[in-house]
Amino acid sequence: MRVLLDVLPHPIKRFALLTVPLGLAGCEGGLSALAPAGPVAADIAWLWWAMLAGATLLTLLVVVLLVLAFGPPRAVSDRRWTHGLGLWFSLGILTSVLIAGLWVGERILPRDDGAVEVEAHAYQWGWRFTQPGADGPVETDGVLHIPANRPVDVLVTTEDVIHAFWVPRLAGKIDAIPGRINRLRLQADVPGTLSGTCAEFCGIGHAGMRFEVIVHADEDWPDALAAATGGADE
Repeated sequence: MRVLLDVLPHPIKRFALLTVPLGLAGCEGGLSALAPAGPVAADIAWLWWAMLAGATLLTLLVVVLLVLAFGPPRAVSDRRWTHGLGLWFSLGILTSVLIAGLWVGERILPRDDGAVEVEAHAYQWGWRFTQPGADGPVETDGVLHIPANRPVDVLVTTEDVIHAFWVPRLAGKIDAIPGRINRLRLQADVPGTLSGTCAEFCGIGHAGMRFEVIVHADEDWPDALAAATGGADE
């Protein structure tokens, strides 16, 4: 790594130091996958940072090679640049990223562990949610109620075209496909209100196909569902 940095011109180093903080400033917000609010999203965010680090190192290698190619002639070691950095360095990074992706993918899969099951039904252009209430299923439009610190499996369906269910701060995205039921595991650490959206272009109303996920303390969740039912009846 030090070999790569040593050959970079000073202006390029300065540019990197200035642009990285500006880029990181855009990693917050209600729909930011880099501000996780649960363990599933935290694993995905960790993988994103690992992939960014690997991509940065490989890009840096290419930039250094360009600098060497257009700079003044200098003696270089074929063994170091071709075999050490060109082959083994790149292969090591790609292998590490692959292993990390497989590890995270296995960790975030839904499992038969007694998770709460809710339904998310997409339509042009909105979301209808069904949650298990004490007196029967509770349906809400545009708002999903879940308990904190408990795994929740969302069964995603659609009545028309392909949509995609995505709560960036809780989990990855999954498609809602006509005729299929897709399952997505999410979990929230603390009570609060989070933003969700359709992540698949589905027509002229796609931009407004947003929803909220309200996370309640586990002991308050049944009362919240009862209140939601009362509000719907009125």
